Amino acid sequence: MAETKREIERKYEVAADAELPDLTGAAVADSVDRGVTELDAVYWDTPDQRLAAASVTLRRRTGGTDEGWHLKLPVSLAEGVRDEIHEPLSDTVPRALLGLVRSRVREAELMPVVRLLSSRRAHHLLDAGGALLAEVSVDAVVAERLTDGGGTAQWTELEVELADGADPALLDKVEKKLKKAGVRRADSSSKLGRALAETAPESRTGGGAARVAPAEGAVSSGKRAGKSEAVEQALRESVGEGPGTAGDHLVAYLRAQRDAIVSLDPAVRRDLPDSVHQMRVATRRMRSAFKSYRKILDRTVTDPLGEELKWLAGELGVDRDQEVLARRLTARIDGLPTTLLLGPVRGRLRVWAVAGRTGSRGRTVAVLDGGRYLALLDAVDALLAEPPLRPAAAKPPADVLPKALLKDYARLAARVEHALGLPAGEERDLALHDARKAAKRARYAGEAATPALGKAAKRFARRMKAVQSVLGDHQDSVVAREALRALAVQAHLAGESAFSWGLLYGQEEASAADRERELPQVWAEASRRKLRASLGG
Repeated sequence: MAETKREIERKYEVAADAELPDLTGAAVADSVDRGVTELDAVYWDTPDQRLAAASVTLRRRTGGTDEGWHLKLPVSLAEGVRDEIHEPLSDTVPRALLGLVRSRVREAELMPVVRLLSSRRAHHLLDAGGALLAEVSVDAVVAERLTDGGGTAQWTELEVELADGADPALLDKVEKKLKKAGVRRADSSSKLGRALAETAPESRTGGGAARVAPAEGAVSSGKRAGKSEAVEQALRESVGEGPGTAGDHLVAYLRAQRDAIVSLDPAVRRDLPDSVHQMRVATRRMRSAFKSYRKILDRTVTDPLGEELKWLAGELGVDRDQEVLARRLTARIDGLPTTLLLGPVRGRLRVWAVAGRTGSRGRTVAVLDGGRYLALLDAVDALLAEPPLRPAAAKPPADVLPKALLKDYARLAARVEHALGLPAGEERDLALHDARKAAKRARYAGEAATPALGKAAKRFARRMKAVQSVLGDHQDSVVAREALRALAVQAHLAGESAFSWGLLYGQEEASAADRERELPQVWAEASRRKLRASLGG
């Protein structure tokens, strides 16, 4: 079973003969010398260094207390935060780690690329009670490139790694003391990155260090900005500061979604919170962009790819939808007085929830291990490498994107007005669900256009999101009622009271009616006149 830990560390440049400055004071009561350890690490990657480009490291290390295989996945590169997954020592890359790098490696061969020999003198920083706060190590490193004709480099660095559960603010305090001693941050956040740069053929022939750039759109599993803000920031970084064309902006948006899918793959495999949802949203955003911006990209190329994205989103949704529904029903039960809970209501819901998830996670991982998924990733890469641009792609964004947004709005308007004209019942529920999908597509189109159109597109996306939220809650109620009816039948057949299930059904029915009454007001806020004025359409 793989062990995982959150690694928070900072690296600094020091001279080979540097002495460790006094780091005691404030929170640090003592610094204990732990002696010298010899470490031998071989780093694996593809011949074109796909893992290094994504700031992912895979190594086999002997020496020290944690020898074995280590996979480090970026969480927040700027803050020096990574998740480190450890597997026992073996001759070949463990299967579990192969799965976690599959979205990047795909069918490429993994091979040893760099060997690092480190002589490490470690010190433990302790608090007044003797608890470990951080480990400070001075590493004398010798790097040997195992590909491209070899090449060596050597340097000394100082590393400060926070202990589990310690306050991250300690790193700032330690850094302040290091700065006073003349120690500065290292240019590279990892030994591997520095080794690749300093042993590259270009650097050995005077051509300068060939640094491996981090992958675009790295996704954090720690603190995140709001999803829309994160997308907008990634797009701005991809497009740059220039005006660009409509095609530039759309391709940047699609690239951000591709990067999200690839980066979230290992998080989904590790069953991290919200990872399935985020990955599913990225697939939907990409598919929606294909549909909304058909004037920019040739649909004969994007339509087949959109169908594959629809398949992937559907597979990812099996587990996610069940989880969301179970939480909703649990909240409903928690809101009932105990006097109205007749029979083993909680127990039956737990059994139902477990039965619904049985095998679903295994199925999700099997999909990510399958050839169809890898073929989809390759197809997306091919599209981004040579986008099938139409003539409108060469125009300024302001000439193309607003028209696409207003077209999506018109599509949504027709669906909302049709649904509101129907009597309450199953047909209206289906029509409102169709309107919800149109609202989501319009929202995503607005998010994609925001880096180019600014506040006008941002307001558009916000209004579409408000409509989507009302319609989404209505659809959740429809699905919940179907599940409650099934649970009531099961309870009845088992000789239990179905009273509580019927009561919950009534609550969901009332909730759906509330959303239907709320919709006209929310829809009025997204009036066509206001949108036309703000978008310049």
